[in-house]
Amino acid sequence: MTDFRDLNEESLKGYKEKINPSVKVSLTWDKDLIFTGRTQEGYEMEFDAHVQWGCKPTDSLLLSLAGCMGIDIVMFLQKMRMDLSKFRIEMVGKRNPSPPQYFKSVDMVIHMAGDNLNSRKIEHAVTLSREKYCSVYNSLRGDIDLNVRYVIEGGGPDWETQGR
Repeated sequence: MTDFRDLNEESLKGYKEKINPSVKVSLTWDKDLIFTGRTQEGYEMEFDAHVQWGCKPTDSLLLSLAGCMGIDIVMFLQKMRMDLSKFRIEMVGKRNPSPPQYFKSVDMVIHMAGDNLNSRKIEHAVTLSREKYCSVYNSLRGDIDLNVRYVIEGGGPDWETQGR
């Protein structure tokens, strides 16, 4: 069984080694304040300042942060032999009231369910993502206040809280 203390550089070998250091995207103006973003892999996302046809860029930034940390944390927990059955991240970002309206703080709540869930290992996975592996978090302003907490929940469809 892999202990969280054994989750080191060697055990993470191969993780993120295939990341291309150069990322290419494009953004095309469609009409009004509506744009289509395209990744080099061909995925598309609609952006709309009025949120009628697409998401706000700031919403996609929060989703990117959740996606990046979520991928890291799930992968770390799997390597620590925790059997996740559910994983969900909810976030609330607080922005500076005047331009530039950057995120001043983000509250992240990770909800998870599964077998063998261990608080110390979960905290270690969150720390690894935040301090070393999450590219999105580490690309944000250095003064952003990221508050992360997690809730271990029952495995039922109603996600009833049983943990902290």
